[in-house]
Formats: sequence, structure tokens, C-alpha cells
Amino acid sequence: MITQTTPANADKYEQLDQQSFDLKTLYNKVIGNNPRLYYYVLCDDAKAFLKKMMKSVTVIKAAGGLVKNDRGNFLFIFRNGKWDLPKGKLEKGEKSEEGAVREVEEECGISIGKCGKKIVKTYHVYTIKGEVVLKKTYWYKMKYKGNARLKPQIEEGITDVRWMDRSDINTVAGNTFPSIKDVLLRRDLLANIPTPLLE
Repeated sequence: MITQTTPANADKYEQLDQQSFDLKTLYNKVIGNNPRLYYYVLCDDAKAFLKKMMKSVTVIKAAGGLVKNDRGNFLFIFRNGKWDLPKGKLEKGEKSEEGAVREVEEECGISIGKCGKKIVKTYHVYTIKGEVVLKKTYWYKMKYKGNARLKPQIEEGITDVRWMDRSDINTVAGNTFPSIKDVLLRRDLLANIPTPLLE
């Protein structure tokens, strides 16, 4: 987390020094021994720090959606052993709203039509061919009206697509990524937990 104030539950975090901060080194440290789940950098200007950090790595832009149906259920996918929300990389020249709808439709086999309001931007780090990259994902609210059968996009590693009600969301949170928890938090679907990268 990049923050301008010390987190309320700072005992769950390890503080990192902003002067010596290096995303690539941190990522390798976390993957190597994962001593803690959460880290934070305390700085005077969180947005400026994030902007500087983004210059040190390749940034991949993506978009996705939190889809709600007429019954109040939410759409989740199961990919590579974890619950997730449908999302994917933006194509060249594609607006984030368009990419979010396209990815939901491709990954779940339903037709959304249009995008709702933006929920949040999330950031997460991973590697591609040994290179540490930062994925910036734009998340949108979406509504689905219909009864089409859900169809997981198997070629993208998705093995299940499922509508879940609010009582199922804690199960999802127990086996998902911090960025997905952040999206759910922003929609008041989870109790407050430490996950956002930027505050």
C-alpha cells in the first residue's frame, strides 16, 4: 500500500522505506520468502510516489467488471485455482469501458451491452517471462438482464463461471487476490481488510 497516513492496523503490515523502495526487489523478496502478506510505504504524496514507481516497470492496462444480475447475485470466475472477477488486457486504442465489457462477455459467455460507473483502479505485480510488470486495472459496475447459460473461456484458464449471492462472497474472499478484495470492499461487499495499494 502507498499511503500518506499510517494504516490503522499497522501491526498487519511491514513498513518499507520510500527512499530505498524498488518494486522489482520487493516483488522478488515477497515471492522468495513471503514474510508478511501486507506492506506499506509512508510518503508525503502517494500519487506522485506511484507515478514515479510506475516509471521503473512495464505497466499493462486492463479492465474488468463486477456484474450484478436482477436477483442481486454477482458474477465470479474460477481461474488457475482462485476465484476472480472477469478482466483482461486492453487492446490497442480500446477505451477501458469497452475493454471491460468485452472481457466480461468473452470470459463468461454472456452479453452485457454497456458499462456502468467506475468502481476503482487496482494495481498488482506479477512476472512475464521473468520481467516484473505492474498491471493497472480499471473496474466497472455492470448489470446483466437475462438468463443465458454461463460459458467459461477455457482457453484463458477459466474452469467455472458462477453467480454468487452476498453470503457466498466471504468464501470467494478466502481464495482470491488482494486486488479483487479491494473491488469488493469498494462496493461494501466485505468487511474492511487491508488490501488497497493506494490510499
